[in-house]
Amino acid sequence: MLFHILLGGIAGWLAGKVMKGDGYGVIFDILLGLIGGWVGGALLGWIGIHTGGDISYLVTAFLGAVLLVWISRLIKG
Repeated sequence: MLFHILLGGIAGWLAGKVMKGDGYGVIFDILLGLIGGWVGGALLGWIGIHTGGDISYLVTAFLGAVLLVWISRLIKG
């Protein structure tokens, strides 16, 4: 569990850097990474791609976090 929090934090931080913004802070970045892992895993599962392992979790969480940052910026305006 702690390792997934660390990976989620890294994924959220990377998503914030890739999306070139001010960021949302460490706690929110970790949350984005964790939720992004769930969202990314669900989206990949729906299209038939099933992942397993720590590296694939990091990539999936990163992609999900990027999607969530993009959506949050659309809503924020």
